[in-house]
Amino acid sequence: MAPILEVKNLEHIYSAGTPFEHVALKDVSFCVERGEFIGIIGHTGSGKSTLMQHLNGLLKPTGGNVLLDGKDIWSDKAFTRQSRFRVGLVFQYPEYQLFEETVYKDIAFGPKNMKLKAEEIDRRVREAAGFVGITEAQLESSPFDLSGGQKRRVAIAGVIAMEPEVLILDEPTAGLDPEGREEILANIDGYRKAKNATIMMVSHSMADVARMTERLLVMNDATLAMDGTPEEVFSHADELVAMGLDIPDVTAVFLRLRQMGLDVPNVYTTHQAVDALSRLKRGERHA
Repeated sequence: MAPILEVKNLEHIYSAGTPFEHVALKDVSFCVERGEFIGIIGHTGSGKSTLMQHLNGLLKPTGGNVLLDGKDIWSDKAFTRQSRFRVGLVFQYPEYQLFEETVYKDIAFGPKNMKLKAEEIDRRVREAAGFVGITEAQLESSPFDLSGGQKRRVAIAGVIAMEPEVLILDEPTAGLDPEGREEILANIDGYRKAKNATIMMVSHSMADVARMTERLLVMNDATLAMDGTPEEVFSHADELVAMGLDIPDVTAVFLRLRQMGLDVPNVYTTHQAVDALSRLKRGERHA
């Protein structure tokens, strides 16, 4: 089966040919399969946001291509518009974009723009609300009467209601308390599993991407520096730190233990750390 998204030699230059010219993306290539949960990490200014905005046609490449199901999303205007529904993008702090008088109307905004029938819009609104934990009673409330975390859920539901095959989120847990972070991440993963959707999540939380994702894309100075599983990527802890990135706290602890001469493996989740320490206590060597 062909990848749902394919990025081929993607380049983007802001203000090309002027004194303000800035290369934001340079020869970036990768494929995205259906159902994957991918994390995107990189230092500020590394190209993450610019990359995201190319994946559903908000920005047009200076060079290279973005293919959706094998077709260039810029091949014609109708397909570019269709791509923006099939690849949903949730910006950071999306709750600031709420504007309708009720939660229901806010979630329905995207499906209405898709020119769907009223019955289908209603089904999608209620299903999307269910995915993010918004109750029937809250659908008739003003979004401005909700808590910050609930507003975030409504904004995400508004994109989910378009039933995108690829859902891209920029720091979806930013500013939330630990409980809110866990709930939002569970909501997102629930949508992925129910719809076999692809999730691409930009995050500065190394703990979140280590625990939730199956694959990491590491952006550095406009290029794709690494592409691999969390285990593969976090095994290059020194390189990540040199790029100005954090690593999971538990990874840093085990890196220090190895530097002290202890026979411990690379770990990137708390579960792995507990298992490794139990093996160490029993006197077992790691494989």
